[in-house]
Amino acid sequence: MKTRITELLGIKYPIIQGGMHHVGYAELAAAVSNAGGLGIITGLTQKTPADLGQEIARCHDMTDKPFGVNLTFLPTFEEPPYDGYIEEIIKGGIKIVETAGRNPEPYLPVLKEAGIKVIHKCTSVRHSLKAEKIGCDAVSVDGFECGGHPGEDDIPNMILLPRAAEELSIPFVASGGIGNAKQLVAALALGADGINMGTRFIATKEAPVHQNVKDAILAASELDTRLVMRPLRNTERVLANSAVERVIEIEREKGPDLKIDDIADLVAGVYPKVMNDGEMDSGAWSCGMVAGLINDVPTCQELIEGMVAEAKSIIGGNLAALVED
Repeated sequence: MKTRITELLGIKYPIIQGGMHHVGYAELAAAVSNAGGLGIITGLTQKTPADLGQEIARCHDMTDKPFGVNLTFLPTFEEPPYDGYIEEIIKGGIKIVETAGRNPEPYLPVLKEAGIKVIHKCTSVRHSLKAEKIGCDAVSVDGFECGGHPGEDDIPNMILLPRAAEELSIPFVASGGIGNAKQLVAALALGADGINMGTRFIATKEAPVHQNVKDAILAASELDTRLVMRPLRNTERVLANSAVERVIEIEREKGPDLKIDDIADLVAGVYPKVMNDGEMDSGAWSCGMVAGLINDVPTCQELIEGMVAEAKSIIGGNLAALVED
């Protein structure tokens, strides 16, 4: 498949694995890239810049295809050494960076000077236009369905994607709630140049997470996610569990007096317990509504090649038949 995003990134298929905390390790990124998509290492999962450098080297040992690194600029309890992470990205020969959260403009000059393509994740058309204006090469447009941070506008992809297509000149990929071939075709029809998938890639054989995590996604329906931290304007979509219900209860009790410290032990630092140890009720962890469409745990190659083959069949068969004279 050939789109503006495959040409920009030098990949075979317009399918990107988004950055995911304690999921986006070298083995998953390499598997996605080897299958023709774009794998992404999650930079801040690595405790230090030096650790990221080692993870990049590990990924290079597993694939000779393009892969990227995610850097998320979000409010945190302690500011990460972003300059150090960027130095390791450049030293590691990475040519694609996915940024998210706050405006990446302060870091663009050094990334651009190194010949790195920047894809910024946005949850609105206005933020996408800002990313285009400051010089990002592409954007990942996140609809309200997404796992993680969907923004505060609550606009689903059926509206957000065609609006982005009306306004943007740079390539963009659809992100949020996407996990099968029908949605890949729909995203392209709505004006996107490709797709970004997170939750769907957790439920693959190469995803280096505890089996309990994959089983939880398989068992979930589209009704089993919750929104937390909305009163703090840092909304996150997470899979329902007892810890999440406790967060919601605290938010309700505190009302406008809620502070991050009130829920910190349930939303911060929980990913190692969930993803590595399989303690599913230890805290809130990001999961998209697409969990309701996930019913198997394929390899990344089976997933991507299956999606592309079915998408081509839909476009060349089912849809083509509708316009025959």
